[in-house]
Amino acid sequence: MERVKARTLSGFMELLPAHQIQFERVKAVLEGTYQRYGFTPLDTPVIEASEVLLAKAGGETEKQIYRFTKGDTDLSLRFDLTVPLAKYVAMHHNELAFPFRRYQIGKVYRGERAQRGRFREFYQADIDIIGDGSLDIINDAEIPSIICQTFTALGLKRFQIRVNNRKVLNGFYAMLGLTDKAGDIMRTVDKLPKIGADKVKELLMEEEIGLSGDQADEILKFIAITGTNTQVLAALESYQGRSEVFDQGLEELNTVVKYLSAFGVPEENFAVDLTIARGLDYYTGTVYETFLLDYPEIGSVCSGGRYDNLAEYYTDKQLPGVGISIGLTRFFYVLQEQGLLNDALPTAPADVLVLPMTEDLSAAVAFTTACRSAGVKAQLYTEPKKFKAKMNYADKLGVPYAAFLGEDEVKNGVVSLKDMTSGEQEQVSLSAAPRWLMDKVSVLNQGAPIKG
Repeated sequence: MERVKARTLSGFMELLPAHQIQFERVKAVLEGTYQRYGFTPLDTPVIEASEVLLAKAGGETEKQIYRFTKGDTDLSLRFDLTVPLAKYVAMHHNELAFPFRRYQIGKVYRGERAQRGRFREFYQADIDIIGDGSLDIINDAEIPSIICQTFTALGLKRFQIRVNNRKVLNGFYAMLGLTDKAGDIMRTVDKLPKIGADKVKELLMEEEIGLSGDQADEILKFIAITGTNTQVLAALESYQGRSEVFDQGLEELNTVVKYLSAFGVPEENFAVDLTIARGLDYYTGTVYETFLLDYPEIGSVCSGGRYDNLAEYYTDKQLPGVGISIGLTRFFYVLQEQGLLNDALPTAPADVLVLPMTEDLSAAVAFTTACRSAGVKAQLYTEPKKFKAKMNYADKLGVPYAAFLGEDEVKNGVVSLKDMTSGEQEQVSLSAAPRWLMDKVSVLNQGAPIKG
């Protein structure tokens, strides 16, 4: 039989057990935070009918879709979690309570060129709040508080959520008579952190957009307004009264900033930033980008914003919403690469490895069952190996504790418990051992998934 070389496709992440546990720990923090804010979990199919999935796609997005035919059915793998959400809400509108708050953490697929930190298959972690006909602006203020709580729970401290409003930008461009070019301008300005102001000015003046030098300078001057949140908002007031759209956007931005503190977001963790535009035309109001301050080269690790009508391609109902997305696979890859994952937390699949030293395994089975009932992750090792091989297995798994049950232990109603890190060993009664282990393991598991 000819052997096939085992390999994983480029752009697909596959983790060893310890790293997989670290990934699941990060994912669990996201799920727990989202649930505390009243978001319901949602799981939509990975495969959709192409006409449904591609209803609002085009250009580069359509080129990146994994599309195939099964029989005479045209199918595609989902490329994000927002379009499936739009379909879901349109289908179940009459059965849902609005505002509808959902979170979804699932794999998506994009056939783009794989490169460092960019994947073809990756997890996205999304939350969205969908309104029926309207959605209060206070929801736009609550979203950053969820980002803040999520990142804080993960162990991150030096991060900043940068907030802007597309209406402020659209209104400003309308003042300059550039409404028809606003989308192209915002997509160009969105590149500012990567290419700098001089290059952005060049692109704005190139034939494709065709701005004059004065227009480009006026735009760069506007987006360069900086200072405290209060100072930036005060500076924007000087532009009021010239565009209804601008005035509405500024009012919304003021409201978001006002309530961020009430939602518990420290001022050092958010900033009004006029360079934040989100390159997608999809967004119509508040927009967010989140950055790790000590790693600016990473770029945004969480982004999103307000959109006017989620499901316009599937229903005539007006369904405005606001949401964010974390590219979880890329985020984890970056944390791993930068050495930010908390390696002090256990990554073993079990808290204790039970090693019977008797022919009759009844006592070991009963003890393992008691541990599991008490909430201790316990694995029973029954392979007929020598003691050294058993201990090597325990070391390779990285279990915190090994439990030995020999004839003497069974006779005396005790179990010998060895701390695999310190090497210390003590005997504990069989009835008290599960609680003893739970207390010890609880201490080991204290701490956030990411180093502070």
